[in-house]
Amino acid sequence: MRVGILGSGDVGKALAAGFSRSGHEITVGTRDVSKLATFASQHKNVKAGSFADAAKFGEILVLAVKGAAAADVLRDADEDQIEGKVIIDTTNPIEDTAPKNGVLNYFTDDDESLMERLQREFSGARFVKAFSCVGSELMVNPKLAGGPPTMFICGDDADAKTLVSKILVEFGWEVEDMGSVVSARAIEPLAVLWCIPGFLRNDWRHAFKVLR
Repeated sequence: MRVGILGSGDVGKALAAGFSRSGHEITVGTRDVSKLATFASQHKNVKAGSFADAAKFGEILVLAVKGAAAADVLRDADEDQIEGKVIIDTTNPIEDTAPKNGVLNYFTDDDESLMERLQREFSGARFVKAFSCVGSELMVNPKLAGGPPTMFICGDDADAKTLVSKILVEFGWEVEDMGSVVSARAIEPLAVLWCIPGFLRNDWRHAFKVLR
């Protein structure tokens, strides 16, 4: 596939590297193309461009920016370019404030998720929440003692979720489909829980798993 990644931070780079190792073609969108020159040269099939370049290039897109910047980045990507495309939404609505006793602060409340806001504004895109409840170092082929961990996804488009599920399995995950976009209200806060051991004990190597 051709994958457009909107964001050049740790999450964007981790997923770009993962897609590269799987043989996909990638364009990483960023505000400063020059800072990705070394990264692009080190990974097969990875190019750098603007957000609009990445959105135009990708058959599937990955939104990998700070939650507060997500809507602006999608606007810069050009709504016509994202129309009808699957967007893997990795974002969380984290406030730019220090955590309290290891607990992050969110700018949303219990009655609305960030993904709901994005789906409402960019109604022509097909958002799927994924990769939002684990750190970037574990997003691709996580090696943990308990076996493959669980990634929770949600979204309104069944075909989009099927495609994203295949990618997650390819990247070493089990998948739990939590239903419609409204379920992002439950999935996004999992990042708060995931981060607590990291902030309190510098323990970032863990993930969630559903047991039956």
